[in-house]
Amino acid sequence: MPSPESYQLLLAAAAACEDKKAEDIRILALDPAESGLTDYFLICNGTNDRQNIAITDEIEMRLKREFGVYPNSVEGRRQGEWILMDYVDFIVHVFSAEKRAFYGLERLRKSATTISVAELNAELKAAVSATRAKATKGTAAAKAANKPAAAKTPAKKAAKKAAKPKKTAAKAPAKGARTASGSAKSKR
Repeated sequence: MPSPESYQLLLAAAAACEDKKAEDIRILALDPAESGLTDYFLICNGTNDRQNIAITDEIEMRLKREFGVYPNSVEGRRQGEWILMDYVDFIVHVFSAEKRAFYGLERLRKSATTISVAELNAELKAAVSATRAKATKGTAAAKAANKPAAAKTPAKKAAKKAAKPKKTAAKAPAKGARTASGSAKSKR
């Protein structure tokens, strides 16, 4: 299962495609049994080679600026007809319209399910809440583990306190109390 960070990266890449007016943006969730190389394909196309390069530049700059992540490899940037960017958890394919129709990645990956950006957002929220729930359970377990240790600490202090010899000091008489000579202090 992809991490919440992977979902965030994929959503940021899809948003970069939208910002550069990419056409027919699709996210394919690949079947783990068939594809061991990645979890998602982000597929889109531009109207010309220059727009394809601009789309990939925007994706790369946004992910670098917002997350400090670079692609592992980029293929086809020089030609601009089919640019592939490998981000390990997902792969971005930016095609020209002709090359996309010719290669038909959606057709080749029949077992993959097409998901929308809204569905991906819902998955991200679910992953974040699951991560928070695990973190909450972890902190509760840590607190429970620390409570017996905390209970031992006051007992140790009490034992040390009992072991120390007590010093006795002469106390001053209270106001209005009689002294050893029998006279009471008067208020002046």
